[in-house]
Amino acid sequence: MKISVVMPVYNEAKTVRELIKRVEDVDLEKEIIIVDDYSTDGTRNILKGLERNPGIRVLYHDKNMGKGAALRTGFKHITGNIVIIQDADLEYNPQEYHKLIRPILDGRADVVYGSRFITTEERRVLLFWHSLGNSFITFISNMFTNLNLTDIETCYKVFKADVIRSLTIEENRFGFEPEITAKIAKKRYRIYEIGISYSGRDYSEGKKIGWKDGFRAIWCIVKYNLTRRR
Repeated sequence: MKISVVMPVYNEAKTVRELIKRVEDVDLEKEIIIVDDYSTDGTRNILKGLERNPGIRVLYHDKNMGKGAALRTGFKHITGNIVIIQDADLEYNPQEYHKLIRPILDGRADVVYGSRFITTEERRVLLFWHSLGNSFITFISNMFTNLNLTDIETCYKVFKADVIRSLTIEENRFGFEPEITAKIAKKRYRIYEIGISYSGRDYSEGKKIGWKDGFRAIWCIVKYNLTRRR
């Protein structure tokens, strides 16, 4: 069983080398597909130095397009049986891949979300309003999808490769999260959630999502749940 780790990267020079090492250290057969979304902070030079590492493929955008666009590019190149989305910061622990893929390997799930809010693992205490915003967006999404997810904005989303191939991703930025949730709900894929650890960062440490993305997320919830788009 081969895992395709798809990693969108934008201006993560401080963390990307260590994060890639952590992914490489996971004891699973895997490929790492990195999409640099036109970084300007030296990230590209770091990635060029890692291109020859076994199992790593680096793709480059010629302009900044957003996380959704980077994932769309990465998904076109997957060759594994299971796809895992991995951010290029150090907020999430790749050693948790094993438990995230278990419901798929057992034949119980088509999609697995790693939830930061049902976890019994360690979790860094951070921003109240940001957490409240995440919970509100998840609540609105659940109203439209009739799912009982706890964390649609999580990075850790895991899919059978055929699920990814069945979807057309349209959003370029963080609207990807509610979009893909709406689309997998419409197709009635079997979804599981698993609690994960979370070492979040604040905006001074490089967090990128903002309040404008929150409003876009609500718009995307309405848009993709009430249309017949694939």
